[in-house]
Amino acid sequence: MNISIKITMKESHRYDIIKKLIERNISEEDARKMMTLKSVRQVRRIKRRVKKEGLAGIAHRSRGKPGNRQLSKQFTKEIMNIVETKYYDFKPGFAAEKLLENHQMRISSESLRQLMIKGNLWRPKLRRRPKKRYVWRDRKDNFGEMQQFDGSYHDWLENGTEACLLASIDDATGKITHAKFDKNEGVVAVFKFWLEYFKKNGLPVSIYLDKFSTYKINHPSAVDNKELKTQFERAMGQVGVKPITAHSAEAKGRVERLFGTLQDRLVKELRLNNIKTIESANRFLEEYILKFNAKFAVIPKKRTNLHRSIGKEVNKKLPQIFSIQSTRKVMNDYTIMFKNRFLQLAEKQPTGVFKKDTVIIEEHLNGDIKVSLKDHYLNYDFLPARPKKMDIPVVVLTGNKAPWIPPADHPWRRGLILNNNKSLTT
Repeated sequence: MNISIKITMKESHRYDIIKKLIERNISEEDARKMMTLKSVRQVRRIKRRVKKEGLAGIAHRSRGKPGNRQLSKQFTKEIMNIVETKYYDFKPGFAAEKLLENHQMRISSESLRQLMIKGNLWRPKLRRRPKKRYVWRDRKDNFGEMQQFDGSYHDWLENGTEACLLASIDDATGKITHAKFDKNEGVVAVFKFWLEYFKKNGLPVSIYLDKFSTYKINHPSAVDNKELKTQFERAMGQVGVKPITAHSAEAKGRVERLFGTLQDRLVKELRLNNIKTIESANRFLEEYILKFNAKFAVIPKKRTNLHRSIGKEVNKKLPQIFSIQSTRKVMNDYTIMFKNRFLQLAEKQPTGVFKKDTVIIEEHLNGDIKVSLKDHYLNYDFLPARPKKMDIPVVVLTGNKAPWIPPADHPWRRGLILNNNKSLTT
């Protein structure tokens, strides 16, 4: 009888061994060792099947039968109806999580990926070789040793307007230590972010970030002049936190990958919870960060928390430290020019003030403007704005008017007449 069956190389090898066993060229124990089986009973079972069925007896019994874990057509239909309605732009892994969380339907991410490919909801990506090879950097040992920080502009609320998500991730654990939506990545927004971070976690050892103008002066002269510092570098130096600037996006890869994950997952979470404003999104982040860290955080090499607590003296000076500071000169009339406005210093001051003194103007985050000199705040008043110059219209005379000729006795012509008389007499 001709048998048409496909067998693997392993099964072909086993068939040759069983034939030798049937021909009594080897013992059952030898066959067990050659087939790396656990017991002789397995050898005898395969031997009986081969004697009865020939080559087909060597094949596995479940070949050609539906798998025990095969999903039913009804189950896959229900899942695809939900995915097409609610999770049509989700990645397979994230969609599988939501099916279990919101619908109590368990399916592996790979099974769902195959279903989504068949339903044209997912397109597998081709793997490409990276253009440049980067060396993997080990994580830091302790929590709080380094925070990777950045801002990501994206249409987070899916309303056609970009918002900026500021976020920091701990290098050792991969935890999101703080995150906040704001309008931009400017100095004020970044200062507010880190003030909230310090009150929540304490002071980290270092912060790893890019060379955005908020964090580093990128002018060529800054290479030779090390005193050129941004407001951010000055403030961090005063509280004892070391800012480290990365030379490429790949260098701070953990926070870059974090934003890639959040742009996929967080956007959809905000949509599912019908969140449309930055304020409600910031409230949602508090709960979301806990869930995110429970899923993606890792155990650090060491268990020490290197965050430092904020001392009383530093805590008092935080509003001053995290203010936008600029220097000005005291003019001869004891006024200071700042943003096209005049500040008149009062007669009574907590310290001596002289002409040409250099003072520091502090713009606090709550809107207050203070003038500092020798660790004292000076008393001042804003002068009223200068009156605007009146624009007087110029009247242009037109017409064919004859030129004015001065009379003979006019002072302009006297000198001319006298000169002419002298020339005649001579």
